[in-house]
Amino acid sequence: MTHPLGSILSIAAAAAWLLFSPLPALGQGGPPDVGGRLPEFRLPAPDSAEHRAYLGLEGDAPFTVPEIDARAVIIEIFSMYCPHCQREAPVINRLYHTLSEDPKLKAALKMIGIGVGNTRFEVDHFRKTYDIPFPLFPDGDFSIHKMFGEVRTPYFVVAALSGDGGHEVVYSKLGGIGDPDQFLRLILDRLKLQ
Repeated sequence: MTHPLGSILSIAAAAAWLLFSPLPALGQGGPPDVGGRLPEFRLPAPDSAEHRAYLGLEGDAPFTVPEIDARAVIIEIFSMYCPHCQREAPVINRLYHTLSEDPKLKAALKMIGIGVGNTRFEVDHFRKTYDIPFPLFPDGDFSIHKMFGEVRTPYFVVAALSGDGGHEVVYSKLGGIGDPDQFLRLILDRLKLQ
């Protein structure tokens, strides 16, 4: 027969393990799922008038992704300190230039980057070092990163404008995009664009 004090201690030990063990946080969720909604977050308006025009923003108020004037938005979650992000920069720049050279695609697809744990200074340093032509935004307090399930970097999400004014996730994947032309064909197929 088990002693009652032993049972109580066992229950207390199990409860402590559940409370303090390094399990995934409840309710935090994972990365955005394809077919799900893009988390809602606000970004500061870019300092650059050229970047504001690229996103179709007027004024300098914070904005949400659905306010970007595009059919879909390609979001790169990166870090200035991530060597994989640094290696991916020329590939992403090629994708941007492919889009910008096609008037139809230029209007339909926009690109942004979110620097997790990066300050504005660090994001600007990454932009200058790797000659990134599209807008980059700091996420110094990791608040957006948490909404994305604290993914590793680089992580890419493509979100398409849905009928209710939100954005539906059509692509969500860790790692580089591979060949930018193949990636673009995949995205256009998922968006049913030609």
